Amino acid sequence: MDLMLAILRMIGDTTLSVVPIAAFMLFFHRVVLHRQFAEPVQLGAGFVLMLAGLGIFLLGLEQALFPVGRLMVDQLVAFTTARLPEQAPGWWDYRLIFAFAFCLAFGAAIAEPALLAIAGRVQELSGGTINAWGLRVAAALGVALGVTVGTVRIAAGIPLHWCIAATYAVIIVQTLFAPRAITSVAYDVGGVSTSAVTVPVVTALGLGLAHQVPGRSELVDGFGLLALAAAHPVITVLAYAQINALLERRAQRLRTLTPPQDQEPG
Repeated sequence: MDLMLAILRMIGDTTLSVVPIAAFMLFFHRVVLHRQFAEPVQLGAGFVLMLAGLGIFLLGLEQALFPVGRLMVDQLVAFTTARLPEQAPGWWDYRLIFAFAFCLAFGAAIAEPALLAIAGRVQELSGGTINAWGLRVAAALGVALGVTVGTVRIAAGIPLHWCIAATYAVIIVQTLFAPRAITSVAYDVGGVSTSAVTVPVVTALGLGLAHQVPGRSELVDGFGLLALAAAHPVITVLAYAQINALLERRAQRLRTLTPPQDQEPG
């Protein structure tokens, strides 16, 4: 009974947040554009399902993902500190958490529905030149790298702006040399890679680690992982495109130097 009340309460809160923008879109469509809805019943049913699904999803984040993520970090930190009973752990002593953060972020990013949709669309528009799986793996590696850098930052006490500045310095240099066809895609992929699945997992990880590391503040140090997780896919996707372009030029050069098989020796 308590669970049902919690679900209804969350759906109600979600409805209050979503209805104003839905009403604005409806007003603009009917009053400004003077258009009729082709299938109003299906549209209304989809809207109700969206509200219910979003409310249940948010409740699941609140009651499952956040506590589980924090619990896993607490246990890993406890395991780390138990091995060093006589001294305070240094940042490298948290390496097990760094590895855990990398694997967790990679798995969450590769499962992002938005990334799957974008990668498939990019492959279609590029005529297969950009492989959807390659793009997804490159983006997921970027998210994992960004989250790992963020956990190292929390453990070592590195200021966030140093990490952000270094990350975007690399991105700017890469942008100057990357193929133009992939540049815009790389910047967009960073946003879609940190969506519904990745955000709660990464947030719970950062807050849990900042809570456990001595001298860290959850408010000051616990956040910032999402900024790094969204920026690093730009680096890895641009690198993926640059490596592909390099391999393609090398293959083309080899084809130019290799004579045809059916050519008679002179």
